[in-house]
Amino acid sequence: MPLIYWLMTMGHPIRKMSETKMTSVTPHGMLFVASDINANDEADFNAWYDRAHIEERVRMQGVISAARYWAVSGKPKYLGLYWAESISVFASAAYSHAFQNQTEWSQKTLPKMVAPTRRIGEVSASVGQGSGAYVATLSLNIPEDLQGLSDRCAEIGARLSEDLGFVHSYLLSPVDELSRPLPQEDLSSRRMYPIFIIESSNETSNERALEFAAQALDSRASQTARYSLTWKLSASELT
Repeated sequence: MPLIYWLMTMGHPIRKMSETKMTSVTPHGMLFVASDINANDEADFNAWYDRAHIEERVRMQGVISAARYWAVSGKPKYLGLYWAESISVFASAAYSHAFQNQTEWSQKTLPKMVAPTRRIGEVSASVGQGSGAYVATLSLNIPEDLQGLSDRCAEIGARLSEDLGFVHSYLLSPVDELSRPLPQEDLSSRRMYPIFIIESSNETSNERALEFAAQALDSRASQTARYSLTWKLSASELT
């Protein structure tokens, strides 16, 4: 069922466009990390992420928050999204030092990540605000006109925002020199594909939104996934 028809027949009030926040401030930066993990390593992997790594990164100057997700559809199984005040945070000497001088636990864990993807880039085409319980990721083909793609993603986000389950959508445009690979990433297929991300309050809305976006954008249809939020830590929560 086409999404626009679904929106018109759900029986819910349609959110007016004026009620949806379309941001135009300095773009945020984002670190996107997705990977699988072998079953034998999964417990330690989750303990490392939840008890050490997330807090370590959120305590860094300029990092706003970090959130973890697990897949409900597609792969890889795990996703982490790290928000920063700007992309310059990930280009700073402090961040570079932390990446190159990992803790002992990190040094043991990072090589165990299976087929990881690590991307750092600028966030654009941001429509809405906040974090959703569900996140959809859609890999896009590399465009000739990045600004044109950003404008198109903003249009798609505005359309999606008519659904009351919509929370936030945005485009991540990775920067090669900042997106240094993790140990087990396949370098032969490594390209800086843009990623359109949709956050929703419920799974049905997220699934429909992803379906619509995949049809409306020049997407890599096989490279889509939907995730459920497990937990999030913001810098403002640290003690």
